[in-house]
Amino acid sequence: MSSKVSPVGTGRKGNGRVSGCGIDSAILDRVLARHEQSPSAIVAIMQDVQAEVNYLPEDALRYVAEKLSLPVSKVFRLATFYRAFSLEPRGAHLIDVCTGTACHVRGAVKIVDALERELGIKAGETDGEMEFTLETVNCLGACALGPVVVVDEAYHGQMTGARVVHLVNKLRKNQKGAEE
Repeated sequence: MSSKVSPVGTGRKGNGRVSGCGIDSAILDRVLARHEQSPSAIVAIMQDVQAEVNYLPEDALRYVAEKLSLPVSKVFRLATFYRAFSLEPRGAHLIDVCTGTACHVRGAVKIVDALERELGIKAGETDGEMEFTLETVNCLGACALGPVVVVDEAYHGQMTGARVVHLVNKLRKNQKGAEE
C-alpha cells in the first residue's frame, strides 16, 4: 500500500504521516500487520502504538479504528478505560508512585511531595522538557516493599524522599551522558 493516500477519511497526509500527530503511517501499518489487522487484538495494538510513540495520539487511534473497521468510539472507550493508556504525550521517563494503603502509611505522600518539588510538576503532569511524567497509582501489588516507586517499569522499594530525588538525579545524569 502506498503512503500517498488522500487525507480524506484516512487520517493520512500525502507524506506518509498520520495527520495531526506526526507518526509515520508505516509504523502503524507494521503494528497492525504484527497483529494480522485483527480487531480482537485492539488492546495489544494500542499497547504497541503507545510503546512506539509514548502515548496514543488521537489521529493514530482514528487510523487504527478505520483500518480495523471498528467504530472510533469503541477505540476511544478502550483508550480512556485503561489507565495504562495515555492520550497525552508522556516524558521519556515514567515515574509511578504507589499510594495504596501499605505505601501510604509508609510515607508515599512524602515521596510524591519530594518528586513534585524536584521535577517542578504535580502528579499527573509531564515536565516541559518531556523528560519526566509523574503519576500515582492505587496499588502496584508490591506492598511488602512499600513505599514503592516504579521508574520505566523498574520497581524500587522502601523509598524515601531523599532516595527518590537521588534516583531522579541519576536518571538526569545518565540522560545527559547519553546526549554527549
